[in-house]
Amino acid sequence: MPRILFILNEAPYGSERTYNALRLAVTLAAQPEQRVHMFLMGDAVLSAKAGQKVPNGYYSVETMLQKVAQHGEVALCGTCLDARGLRDEELVADCRRSTMVELGRWTSEADKVLVF
Repeated sequence: MPRILFILNEAPYGSERTYNALRLAVTLAAQPEQRVHMFLMGDAVLSAKAGQKVPNGYYSVETMLQKVAQHGEVALCGTCLDARGLRDEELVADCRRSTMVELGRWTSEADKVLVF
């Protein structure tokens, strides 16, 4: 089964980089022949903050992350979480704290690495 690793660095809102990465990840994660891993770093960790309230008609990064996590794995840089004061209990369900060691392992095991 092909493994695809997404590495996200951008804030969840403001530019459309995170949104576009999530759109692709949701599409790929829904395909049973794909294995999707997603690692959030830098300001991208803010994407996994639970309880986001966006205006009607606006995309929800939280909902999109939940869809990726249902079919794949979503991990967050622990150092980046700490730097932004985010606690584990504030995270979207099925999104978890991780380390650079895990990112290194995922990178070496991946067939494709996409960085946003």
